[in-house]
Amino acid sequence: MIISVASGKGGTGKTTVAVNLALSLKNVQLLDCDVEEPNAHLFLNPTMSIKKVATIPIPQVDESLCTYCGKCREVCAYNAIAVFPGDDNKKGRGVLIFPNLCHGCGGCTLLCPEHAIHEVEKEIGVIEAGTCGDDMQFVHGKLNVGEIMSPPLIRQVKQYSYRSRTVIIDAPPGTSCPVIGSVKGSDYCILVTEPTPFGLNDLILAVEVLEKMKIPFGVVINRSDIGDGGVDNYCKDKHIPVLMHIPFDKEIAFLYSNGIPFVLEKKEYVQKFADMFAAIGAELNGKTSL
Repeated sequence: MIISVASGKGGTGKTTVAVNLALSLKNVQLLDCDVEEPNAHLFLNPTMSIKKVATIPIPQVDESLCTYCGKCREVCAYNAIAVFPGDDNKKGRGVLIFPNLCHGCGGCTLLCPEHAIHEVEKEIGVIEAGTCGDDMQFVHGKLNVGEIMSPPLIRQVKQYSYRSRTVIIDAPPGTSCPVIGSVKGSDYCILVTEPTPFGLNDLILAVEVLEKMKIPFGVVINRSDIGDGGVDNYCKDKHIPVLMHIPFDKEIAFLYSNGIPFVLEKKEYVQKFADMFAAIGAELNGKTSL
């Protein structure tokens, strides 16, 4: 089973839930897909055994073959190619490639009628994989500083997932392309929120995304005894399961500030996370049998 952990906004405790859930289960793998700001490793201290450079293919034009027909520009959905056919004397001809806009889809290479385009690999970050303790596998990606597109790296991190294990995906915050790329293919998504007007507003946005993607989901309310009852009321009205309430606990905050997952010290939460996992499995099995 693949369970993604997401949130409509940052700072709700998404990574906290992902890490503590993973530590409460057996035969588990944690993928940190928040590649712009990965931080799950700070709580788990994994021993890394694999480090791989992540790349995407970028087009390169052989202008000795190019007729400047503009076909590559037409098929590029991301405006990453500009073609200048020049004047009647062929002056001013040229092709410009904008690597930061290129998504590496390969369409220009495939459809170039003169076969004037080939691809070169552009480094966008690194992927590291290893183990935590005796039972957990850990993978994360680190996007290079200055890179503006994280989905290609997220997809490469997800290639390391093993369906023979329970896979926990720590998604980026928000509701944009990196989140969609992270939760895509999940069997279930846990949305972590906080009981505040901002938390509710961004939870509604995240719910709309998951409903369009047809991914089952439930909500964990972190710092549940502050704020107001808006999130609980919304979940009740929408028939969204509230999987867990985590209180505003000074001890949890102290452990977090020291990089210690709170299930290691507050053992009662191991059973709570295990029960939540069992409830998710029961919900999915129930839906499958309908």
